[in-house]
Amino acid sequence: MRQILVLLAFLWVCDAVKFGQLCQGNPTNRRRTSDAWGQGHYGASRGGRTHAGLDIECSDGSTVYAPFDVTLNGKLTVYQQPTTKTAINEGINLSGAGLCFKLFYVRADKTSGTVQKGDRIGTMLPMQSVYPGITSHVHVQMCDRSDPTSYF
Repeated sequence: MRQILVLLAFLWVCDAVKFGQLCQGNPTNRRRTSDAWGQGHYGASRGGRTHAGLDIECSDGSTVYAPFDVTLNGKLTVYQQPTTKTAINEGINLSGAGLCFKLFYVRADKTSGTVQKGDRIGTMLPMQSVYPGITSHVHVQMCDRSDPTSYF
């Protein structure tokens, strides 16, 4: 019985985690829906692969905020192969509130240490320069590639 109560308490705490505002100008974390380049929901088709994250609208050059108290766990490179997408080929690894996640297309102000909820963590990169007409967005991807939708 005790194990069940501990498990239920853990699930309740995890279920309560919600991302605060990620991007300047988008206080409700509005999601990218459909545009000429595709859709932004988790599991959307990407040709021969599946979209492993959730896209949150964010205008090029906007400030990106910590969605809750987080630890910055280093810079990441979005595209591993040589690419013409160097203008947006940055992101950051983060953890906090029991979650491990990545933000793509963000130039981080710093890549280690801790940041409080609502503090600036970086700048949205110029997505329009690579994908003209797309809804510019921050891509949120869980470290284990699970669906982040329930956290929004």
